[in-house]
Amino acid sequence: MVHLNAIKKDHEIDQPLVKGMDKLQIDDSPTPDTFTTTVYGSRFAAEDLPKHEMPESEMPKEVAYRMIKDDLSLDGNPMLKSERPGFEIHESSLTCLLQEKEVEDLMTESFSKNFIDYEEYPQSADIQNRCVSMIGRLFNAPTTGDDEAAVGTSTVGSSEAIMLAVLAMKKKWKNARIAAGKPADNPNIIMSSAVQVCWEKAARYFEVEEKYVFCSPDRYVIDPEETVNLVDENTIGICVILGTTYTGEYEDAKAVNDLLIKKGMDTSIHIDAASGGFVAPFVVPELEWDFRLERVISINVSGHKYGLVYPGVGWIVWRAPEYLPKELVFNINYLGADQASFTLNFSKGASQVIGQYYQLIRLGKHGYRSIMTNLTRTADYLASSLEQLGFVLMSKKNGEGLPLVAFRFKDGEKRYDEFALAHQLRGRSWVVPAYTMAPHTDDLKMLRVVVREDFSKSRCDQLLADIKLCIEVLDQMDVAELKRTQEYIAAHSTSHGKAGGRTHKHYTREKHSLQGKHGKTHAVC
Repeated sequence: MVHLNAIKKDHEIDQPLVKGMDKLQIDDSPTPDTFTTTVYGSRFAAEDLPKHEMPESEMPKEVAYRMIKDDLSLDGNPMLKSERPGFEIHESSLTCLLQEKEVEDLMTESFSKNFIDYEEYPQSADIQNRCVSMIGRLFNAPTTGDDEAAVGTSTVGSSEAIMLAVLAMKKKWKNARIAAGKPADNPNIIMSSAVQVCWEKAARYFEVEEKYVFCSPDRYVIDPEETVNLVDENTIGICVILGTTYTGEYEDAKAVNDLLIKKGMDTSIHIDAASGGFVAPFVVPELEWDFRLERVISINVSGHKYGLVYPGVGWIVWRAPEYLPKELVFNINYLGADQASFTLNFSKGASQVIGQYYQLIRLGKHGYRSIMTNLTRTADYLASSLEQLGFVLMSKKNGEGLPLVAFRFKDGEKRYDEFALAHQLRGRSWVVPAYTMAPHTDDLKMLRVVVREDFSKSRCDQLLADIKLCIEVLDQMDVAELKRTQEYIAAHSTSHGKAGGRTHKHYTREKHSLQGKHGKTHAVC
C-alpha cells in the first residue's frame, strides 16, 4: 500500500548479511524431519524465512505462525503509541471466507499496527517487501540481467491497484506526448465491456476516455484484433482481464501482445489479474499472460480472492521503474523513517499483509497448486452436472478460466428467468445471484457460482439437488403466481426497490456508467 519495493535480482538474493563475510548455512543433517518435535526443533528453525520466492512445499501451520510471530516481535509496541487506528473486519463472492486459526491470531494481534509507521513497525514493512518479491517472481518479473529491478507495492484490494496502474500509464503517456511536442489532453484506455466497475471509476476519476471492446451473445471477453484496432496515438494502455467477474474466462493477453508487436505498436498492456493471478500460475502454468509477454508492463492481483486472505489486500507490480514515473512517487520521512510512497491511502492496518505472507509461506507453491486444482475439479464437476440439467454453460472448463461456473437457461425454455431461480435458491439458504450480462449480448441473463476453498463436493451435490428442486417449484407455479413472484423480485431486489433504499435519491437512475446506459449489473467481486 505504501512502501514501494524493488524485486531483487537473482544474483542479489544469496548475498551475505554483512559485507565481507561469507553466508553460512546450518548443517541440517541432525533434523531431517519436517516437523516432529517442537517448532524450534524442526528444520525450519535452522533455515531462513522465505523472502524472495514462494517456497515449493508447505510449512506446518504451527511453524508458520511461530516464525512470523517471532519476526514481528521486533516491531515496536503499539501500546506505547498515541495513535489508535481502527479496523473493520457471501456463496457468490470471490472473496476469501476461511483461514486457519493461526493466521487469524496473527492478524488479530496486528490490528493495532499502523502499517505506514515504518520506524515503529519495520518488520511489518519488510514482510510486505517479501510478499512483493514472491508475487513478482510468481508473475515472472525479470530478475536477471542488468536492467532495473521490477517494483511493486501492496494496496487496498485491486481497486486501489487499478487506480495506481491507470495513473502510471496516463502519466507515462503524457510525458512522452509533451516531450514530442504533441497535445496530451485526450487520453483513452481500451478495455472489455465486462470490466469490473473499478475500471470505470479509474477512467472517470482520472479523466481518461473509456474505449470498450463490447462482448457479444457468444463471446464474453475481448476480441484481440478488435482491441488492437482501437489503439490510437492517445491510447495510454490496454486492460486485459485474467478471469472476468461474469464468466471467469481468461482474456487472450498473448494474442493482444503479439498483434501489437506485429503491427509495430509500443502500446502498454496492464493485466487485471485480480481473480486469476493466484489461480493460473498453478493450474495452467504454461499459459503466457504475465511478464513473459514484452508489452505487459504492470499486473494487479487481489490477495483477498484466490490469494486466500481476508479482505482487503491487493498487490501491483510494474515490470521496471520506467513504467512508474518518478513524479508520482513521494519520498517522505514519516515518524523518523525514509520511504518511497505511491498510494491513494496512507494509514492502514498491517494485518492483511501479514495474513498474505502467512499464506504464501504456509502453503507454498505445492499448497496453492493443490487447492486451485481441487477447486478446478469441483467447478468442472458442477459445470458438467448443470449441463445435464439442461442449462447453457457460459464459463470455461479444464482450467481455461477461474474455478467458477456461469450458466443460464436455454432461450425461450422457461416462463421465468434466472432472477426467479436465484430468488428461490435464497429460500434454500443459497446466495447464487443472477446478473444481466455486459452490453451488446442481447440482454443475456446468467447465474454464477464461485467455487471457493470451502465448497466441497458434498456441498456441490446439495446445491445441485436444491437447484433441481427450485426449478420444479417454479415449473409448478401458475401464470398469476409467477407474475407475483417476478413483481416481488423487481420490487425488492433491484435499484428501484429495497436495495435502492440504500442510495440517496439524488444519485439514483444515473446514465453515465455501463449499468446506467445498458442495464448491465456488476458482478460481486
